[in-house]
Amino acid sequence: MSSLARVRSEFVASWHSFLRRRTAVFFTFFFPAIIVVIFGALVQTQPTGGGLFAEPKEYYIAGYLAVVVLFTPLSRVGSTIARHREGNRFEKLATTPLSRAEWLLAHSLVNVVVIGLAALLLLGLSVLVTGASIPLSAPTLAVVPFVALGVTLFCGLGAIIGSVADSQDGVIAASNAIALPLLFLSETFVTPDLLPTWFVPALNLSPLTFFARGVRALTYTGGDWAMNLAILAGLSVVFFVAGTLAIPQTD
Repeated sequence: MSSLARVRSEFVASWHSFLRRRTAVFFTFFFPAIIVVIFGALVQTQPTGGGLFAEPKEYYIAGYLAVVVLFTPLSRVGSTIARHREGNRFEKLATTPLSRAEWLLAHSLVNVVVIGLAALLLLGLSVLVTGASIPLSAPTLAVVPFVALGVTLFCGLGAIIGSVADSQDGVIAASNAIALPLLFLSETFVTPDLLPTWFVPALNLSPLTFFARGVRALTYTGGDWAMNLAILAGLSVVFFVAGTLAIPQTD
């Protein structure tokens, strides 16, 4: 089998494995929906009120997308690796031509498809529920590579977590411990002016910051998004390689 055939085979197997987990399917799409309903329709934005959610509703579209791009890959890939380790499946995979990079690429592609669909649902709900206005232009399509690269990046990080955590429960705990601070300290829902001045430069240490800035430029501010996409692409390669090296060949 060629490398492409091996990736395709693992992709199909992973895709069917995801579909068989009906609870995972449900919450993958229910989670972004409930986020939009709670924050967009119930809490709502107060552009002149100050504090949290004081920006126009379009500002938070990047934050809604960041939720699914961040949480789902970390938990899904991390849990999958932990489950494979517990079942000694990596020892079996080591006897096949499938490399660790091909394995992670296949699982990343599954997550890109799943989260891409969830992101599309989220954008639709943002327009219908909150009344947000998203520009319909060719540059807006650049949201697609932002989502794909962001998912790939956090699949790599999820692979690292799954390789060092001692169990699936440990993966979930570690994923949440990493994801929650990143979500609120990456220019998603909390604007930089609400943070201490000394902490603002630290926002650039979060890869999610570049995702949020780029998506916000495409869906709201109309600013420069290409540089953020380039930085995100570079970080995605770094995390994918690190995740590949972290995956155990045997366990």
